[in-house]
Order: sequence, then C-alpha cells, then structure tokens
Amino acid sequence: MKILGIDLGKYKSVACLLNTEANSTLFFTFYTRPDEFKKLLSQTQPELVVIEACAVTGWSHDLCVEQGFKVLVANPSQEAWNWKHVKRKTDKDDALKLAKLAALGQIVPVYVPSPESRQYRQLVKYRKRLVGQVTRTQNQIRALFVHQGIAIPSGNKAWTAAGLSQLGEYRKPLAQCDHLMLWQGQLDLALTALDRLWEELHQVDTQLTQLAKSDERVQLLESIPGVGRRTAEVVVAFIDDPKRFKSARQVSAYAGMVPRQHQSGETDRMGKITRRGPRVLRAALVEAAWAMLRYNSWALALYNRICGGQKTRKKQAIIAVARKLLVRCWVLLRKQEKWDGAKAYISKAAA
Repeated sequence: MKILGIDLGKYKSVACLLNTEANSTLFFTFYTRPDEFKKLLSQTQPELVVIEACAVTGWSHDLCVEQGFKVLVANPSQEAWNWKHVKRKTDKDDALKLAKLAALGQIVPVYVPSPESRQYRQLVKYRKRLVGQVTRTQNQIRALFVHQGIAIPSGNKAWTAAGLSQLGEYRKPLAQCDHLMLWQGQLDLALTALDRLWEELHQVDTQLTQLAKSDERVQLLESIPGVGRRTAEVVVAFIDDPKRFKSARQVSAYAGMVPRQHQSGETDRMGKITRRGPRVLRAALVEAAWAMLRYNSWALALYNRICGGQKTRKKQAIIAVARKLLVRCWVLLRKQEKWDGAKAYISKAAA
C-alpha cells in the first residue's frame, strides 16, 4: 500500500511516500500551492493521503477529494502524535510518522466540514475577533481619559451619540498636537479606528442575519430561552453535522468541556475541563449560560442544584450549565425539534 504522509506548512511542505509492501520511503519538498500539490499527487499516485489539521487543511483536503484520492486528516494534538524523548524532530520525521501511524491504523480521523460550512465558521469567528477589537479600542480610549484625569460617561453611555459627541470634543489631528496634547491625537486615531471597526461589524452582522433567516438550525436553537442568534450561530457553525457525534460525551469532549482524568493504581481523580476544542464555542456557551439564569428556569434549577448555595462552586456550576446547554442544542439539531421546557427536566438522552 502506498501512503503519502504530508507535513503541511504555510509556504513549504514535506511529503513522505511510504510503500508498506516494499518498506521503502521517498521524500518530496514542494511549495504549499494547489498546482504543486496536484503535481505531487499525479506523480506519486498514493492509495491514501494523510495530512494534519492546520490552516491549509481545507483546500488541501478538497483538492485530494476532487482528484479522487482517499484522504485522512489527523489531529496533531492526539496522544499518538505527541513527540516524547526524541533528540531530533524535522519535517521529514513528521511526514514519515504520519504515514507510519496511518499504516498501523493509529490515527483517529478528524471531521472536515464542507467548504460552505468552513466559510460560515470563519465568518462567525471573524465577528468574534471584531467584537474583541472593539472592546480593546474602547478600553484604550478610556485609558487616555483616565491618564488625563478627565471623567467620561460610564458603561455603554460613553458609546451613545451623546457620549461620543462629548469624547469628540477632545480629539485633534495628531499633526496639530504639541507635546502636551499628544493624547488628543491618539484619541483622534482611536475614535477613527473605532468607527471603522463598527462599520465592519455592522456589515458582518448584516450578512449573518441574512444567513440566519434561511437557516432552520439557527431558528431551532433560538427557541431556547436565553439563547440568542449569536450563540445559535456559533453552535451551528461548530457542530455542523450533529450526526457525526454518537453520544453526549462526544459532543462535550469536542468542545473541551469534559474533566481531565488522572488515574494511577487505586487513584482516580477528575480535574478541570480539558479545554481541547474551539475556544469560541466554549466562550459563547458560557456567556449564554449566564444569560439563561435570568430567562430559563431549567438552567437556573440546574445551576442552583450544582452550586448548592456555595460561592466557591459558581464557576463549576456555570460550566456544567454550559455543557448541558451544548448537549441539548445537539439533541435539538439531531431531532430537528424546538425547545420544550417540560422535556428539559425529564430528558435523559441529553444528560
């Protein structure tokens, strides 16, 4: 069997062609471009292509499928892939190890979403980054006024029309500022950047809103009290096909919301959550869990039961609510059903 293991890089990649029958290897170095990739596949004609999950996995996977080659995507954080106690680690070693692990059947394949789903996921993640940039810019503007001892409106009042008008009274082009007024030039640049970020965020929100109107999955999740459109978009983007998960534990593990296990002999201790998975998904679920305490009686009852009135257990309780929320979202998507508060208390399928 001819297995082509490829260590993908941003600019250059290294491939190893392993012939399991002759126990021989051939190495290739090529530029990470579609035309070079296609040329390598045509030259080697492998029976199986093995690549690792990275930034360029999407189009690489699609190209292999388009050319009719069987492709396997490996998770580089998988235990079998970890390098331990080695004196040398090169790109050739990585490519060879990929091919050998595939030959031994030691690679658990990674799910690769469709091109449309990947584009949707990237847009959702881009919106999250824009929101973070807006928050950082707002904090920078507040810091400028704090350093000057000038009071500005607190909270969201600073970013209303009246608040921005008050802030704008201090802005001045940087080129017109003397040594004592340089902060006003920084304020002018920061406010300009904030306007640009708000415009970009508005465009992204408009597009996501249009997509949500035609996506039944988002509408299903919006039926959950306390879950808004933005949370529903994140969950839909990352779960994608709910049938790829066979159990509630699998979908929880995908989001990194299951506890670490430390077992040795008679000792079996459960630690903090693994956090292996999409950070954007975990953050959205935790934010939604806090909101659900005000709007969803099921979430509040679950939170109070786990918290038990102890302040030290608040974080554990909210993580548990977020995990249960993810599982119930998965069940709703799998069954194509809307939220039913009565079933939430008695459902054991999503426990």
